Amino acid sequence: MSAPPALERDVCTCGALRRAARAATALYDQALKPTGLRVTQYAILRILDRCGPLPVTRLAAEADLERTTMARNLDPLERRGLVRVGTGENDARSRLAELTEAGRATLAEATPHWQAAQEQLAQRVDPDTVRSLAEALRA
Repeated sequence: MSAPPALERDVCTCGALRRAARAATALYDQALKPTGLRVTQYAILRILDRCGPLPVTRLAAEADLERTTMARNLDPLERRGLVRVGTGENDARSRLAELTEAGRATLAEATPHWQAAQEQLAQRVDPDTVRSLAEALRA
């Protein structure tokens, strides 16, 4: 079996994926800028819109974030009145996050900007390739 070409041996897959992720994040953040949201915050609003009120731990799992990272992302959303974080009904130690009406309105305003970023990225990277990569890395 022959050795792979020099470029393939020298390129760090992790580094390349991190650079790609940063580039994609920058594209979405720029598109969402008029709404004052970052792409991670937008994703949190979408999860809460889809699932309804969630314990912060479950919300973090849904977003594939550490719980502490989720808490840092929720703080500015809560300050803006887009999300309400309170105690759980059955367990006062549990924190429950829910989307507010202002959050729903901001999500509706942000969605066309997010869709524009989706379309821009789809012109650069085939969505089937992205799906295949995501599935391969989840396995």
